[in-house]
Amino acid sequence: MSKKNLHDSPQFEPAMEELEKIVRRLEQGGNSLDDDLTDYTRAMSLVKVCHDRLAKAERSIELLSGVKADGTPVTEPLEDAVQSLEEKQGDRSRRRSARQDDSLF
Repeated sequence: MSKKNLHDSPQFEPAMEELEKIVRRLEQGGNSLDDDLTDYTRAMSLVKVCHDRLAKAERSIELLSGVKADGTPVTEPLEDAVQSLEEKQGDRSRRRSARQDDSLF
């Protein structure tokens, strides 16, 4: 059983590898309830580490939105550029409604 603290696995990949090992151990069974609970607690901590790392990576990604005349890329934060599915659907519905209203007159 691994007794590492979360700072021993600061990167996504090592945390994910440890999480996969724990899941395999839990799926195989045969351990004591206490060992399984310890593994489960560690796994939940690793899930949080992985989720936090992914969220941080998503926040740092920028979307290329164009290129200036001198060849310099124009970027914008990904979160500003990406709409949720609901927002996109709402925009489409409004555009369709506007087109239908225009065709009535």
